[in-house]
Order: sequence, then C-alpha cells, then structure tokens
Amino acid sequence: MQTKLTELLKITHPIIQAPMFLVSNVAMVTAGMESGIAGCIPALNYRTLPELKAAIQELKAAKVEGGAFGFNLIVNKSNIKYKDQLAVLCEVGCDFIITSLGSPEETINKAHKAGIKVFCDVTDLRFATKVECLGADAIIAVNNQAGGHRGGDSPEDLIEDLTKHCNIPVISAGGVGRKADVDYMLELGASGVSVGSPFIASIEAGVTNEYKQACVDYGAKDIIMTERISGTPCTVINTPYVQKTGTSQPWYEKLLNKNKSLKKWVKMLRFSIGMKATEKAAKEVTYKTVWVAGPSIEYTTSILPVKAIVSKLID
Repeated sequence: MQTKLTELLKITHPIIQAPMFLVSNVAMVTAGMESGIAGCIPALNYRTLPELKAAIQELKAAKVEGGAFGFNLIVNKSNIKYKDQLAVLCEVGCDFIITSLGSPEETINKAHKAGIKVFCDVTDLRFATKVECLGADAIIAVNNQAGGHRGGDSPEDLIEDLTKHCNIPVISAGGVGRKADVDYMLELGASGVSVGSPFIASIEAGVTNEYKQACVDYGAKDIIMTERISGTPCTVINTPYVQKTGTSQPWYEKLLNKNKSLKKWVKMLRFSIGMKATEKAAKEVTYKTVWVAGPSIEYTTSILPVKAIVSKLID
C-alpha cells in the first residue's frame, strides 16, 4: 500500500503509531518498525537528556527496512526542555519529528538541516496553511475522534478541507481502530493515519495491566471529555473515579481564570496537577484512575502484542 507517507518515511504501511504521554516507549516503537510502520514517542516521556539520547540510539540500532521512528516535541514556551530536546534529536538523528502546541518554525529549520522530516499537529486549515508555508513535510490532522486533546472537526470535514487547500501530505489522526477505518481515511484523501489508543492495550506498552484492561472493558460510549487534567478538554475513560470527581474545572479555577493576570498560572498549575494524577494512574494501581484514551478502543478486545495490533489494521 504505497502513499505519500510511505514514500516520505520509506515504510511498508501508511501508519504512524501515535506518540502517547507515558504510554509510548522503545519496545512499542521497535515492534512497530518490525511490523512495517512508523512509531513515535513524546520526548517528554524522558526526564533527562541522557535518557532521551539513549532511547534514540537504541531505536537507531533496532531500525529495520520498512520501519521508521520519530519523536514528538511540544514546541511552545510551557515546555522549558524543548530547545535542548530538539538539539539532542538533531545531534543523534531520527527519521521524523511531530510538533504540537506552538510554532514549529525553529524545529523545521533545524531538523531539516539535520536531514529530519517534520510533521505538524493541526486541527484546522488556518494552522495547516501556516505550517505548510514554514516548510512542514506533512500535516497531522487531529480530528474530533482522536484521544487526548482532540480537534473539533470530523475526519470527513477536516481531511476534505486540508487536502483541497494544502499541497503536502495529510495524515489523519483519530477514529482508527481497525482496517476498515484505515481504508476509509485513505479513501477520503489522507496519505496515512496516526493511531494511538489501540496500542495502549499492547503487551509492550509501559502502563499498568489495569489501564490496558480498561481499554478492553470499556468502549467508545465510555469516552468523555474532562477539563481536570490540563484545563483544556481532554478525552478519558469514564471510570467510577471520574464520575465521582466530575469533569469540569473546580469553581475556584473558573473564577481565577477570569483574571487575565492569573489565568496563565492557574492553567499551569492545573496542568501540573493533572499530569501527576495521570502518571500515577498509568504507572501504579490506584483508585484514582484517570485513564486517557479515545473512542477507537471500541475495537480493542484483548491485550495483544504490537505486531498483532498492526495486523488488525492492515489485514
């Protein structure tokens, strides 16, 4: 199955294993490469630069023909590690970088000098045209079926809008859990798909078996939006704990958010608290289960190796 994405990354299948905070790891991406797809890890999954460098070197050693690997960078000012992470990626090398939440201009310029391709997360045409003008190699079109911080448009509307007005490949992110979904996105005009949630329930994923099993036990109808992780709506599994605590910002945060001078600091505090809660739920068994996932877990029926999950997407 040859598309612009397979040509760009020299991969066998037009699929990117999406970067997932706390979930993605070297073992997952290695298994993905061995299955003929591209894998991506958030740079923020590594606390230190030596850990990030070691992961890159391990992936370079594990790379096989037909596979590719990359890293996700948060490129706005909230990520104080961004510039150092970018420097390490350019120094050691990877196949591609996916940028999120900010201007990718610096990343595009420096990555291209190092021979690294850059794909940019977008949720609408306005930002898509901006990143294309900056020299992005492809667009990650985040639709309203994605897990985590999703877009506002349907896959149909977003793919049509971007393919009609942009000249670089469009990779659809969200709503893919089986081969029929992959085929559908390609029929709509996408050059490939970015798939995240189905890989949470993989043997290689670095989260608890309880988190993985939740992706088996729950389905699309159990995915809801919460503001309690980052202050921005984010999709999570509607566990009893989420039902108990609610999904809206606490009243005092809403009040403080009305103050322009305090709004930035309130959001940073909420993000910090939410990320710590998410990490705790992902890494250890706790009654405070805040598990991020998207509706594509509907087709997750058991915990499987990455290779078997890829097979479900291509066979």
